[in-house]
Amino acid sequence: MVRHPARGAQGGPGQAAPLTPDQARLLLSDEGRAAVAVAAALDLPALPAAEAMRPYGEAGRLALDQVGLRRRALLKHPDGDQLWWTAEALEQSTPRPVAVHRAARFAGSSRVLDLGCSVGGDLLPLSAVAPVVGVDLDLARCLLARENTGAPVVCADVTRLTPTGDVFADPARRLSGRRGFDPRSWSPPLEAVLSWDVRALGVKVAPGIDYALLPADVEVEVVSLGGDVKEAVLWRGAVRRGHRRTATLLPSGDQLVAAGAPVPAVRPAGRFLLEPDGAVIRAHLVEEVVQQLDGWLLDASIAYVSADLATPTPFGRWYEVLEVLPFSLKGLRQRLRAYDAGPLVVKKRGTAVEPESLRKQLKLTGSREVTVVLTRQAGRQVALVVQPVPALRP
Repeated sequence: MVRHPARGAQGGPGQAAPLTPDQARLLLSDEGRAAVAVAAALDLPALPAAEAMRPYGEAGRLALDQVGLRRRALLKHPDGDQLWWTAEALEQSTPRPVAVHRAARFAGSSRVLDLGCSVGGDLLPLSAVAPVVGVDLDLARCLLARENTGAPVVCADVTRLTPTGDVFADPARRLSGRRGFDPRSWSPPLEAVLSWDVRALGVKVAPGIDYALLPADVEVEVVSLGGDVKEAVLWRGAVRRGHRRTATLLPSGDQLVAAGAPVPAVRPAGRFLLEPDGAVIRAHLVEEVVQQLDGWLLDASIAYVSADLATPTPFGRWYEVLEVLPFSLKGLRQRLRAYDAGPLVVKKRGTAVEPESLRKQLKLTGSREVTVVLTRQAGRQVALVVQPVPALRP
């Protein structure tokens, strides 16, 4: 086992240079495959491993990088150590459970075009539900995608295509190594993607997409995995399910959809506080959760839900409210010492207080782990001392 992270070729500050087509061909050659097998079997620190691979020349260096990438890939993909990667492709890849969930919408399609397919991370689950064709501009990634998936992959500029049929698109959102948040800067621009006259369209976008930019016939699905928001997908045409907004929680598959819930009431905290799942918040569906739980908000602009009963729900985590305090460092320190607080879990929304700085300022030395929620209640800064409620599901 190589006990070091992947060391990429020299590129921009802090990042590896892109894999070239010649390097990809070398990796996929018999020489490259043999080098990868040797590198995977090493149990050496970084420098001795590099020295051991020196006789393999360029193939040895690439092999060490590839082995490191494959081990990192296992965090996202169950078979990630069997696939071929570039550093940027791995960073941008979708975790397999999310990609499988997304691909299900195309089940039964006569053919799906995966535009911007990279090394094939999305082609694999798509190919399990329908015939596929991948397209990418980067020749090195095309070569790896063909090897990873066995699917047809075309090296072409998506911005020059006029797609038809069923399409999944992942526009490039990085410029000079930095993520671009303006959809007009993507390649192809989001406006161009949404103008395609296709039967079915899915578009991977950032979870913080501005809904005001989207046509009325587009569904936005925000997906979280294990409580962490992973992506948003725009659905149009035959793959849209009739809702404007959807929050999907994986691995359970629980979904919440926009249903026209009324504007919630705003009141002081009750006995319980719910922290909604991030997908619910990003999909602008907190109002639906409030309605389901017969609850209310502490502040009209803050996504914390309060209620007198902790009704079972998959869409957030309940806490029992032990105490509500006007926020002040002295008062909070005094009350937390009364709880024998030591390790402090800090949750925050609607406040500029930094948790690590707060922990240092409070100087707590007790023996109990205590959770504090820093937020606003009717516009005023408050601190809620809470304790987690055991998981409640319907």
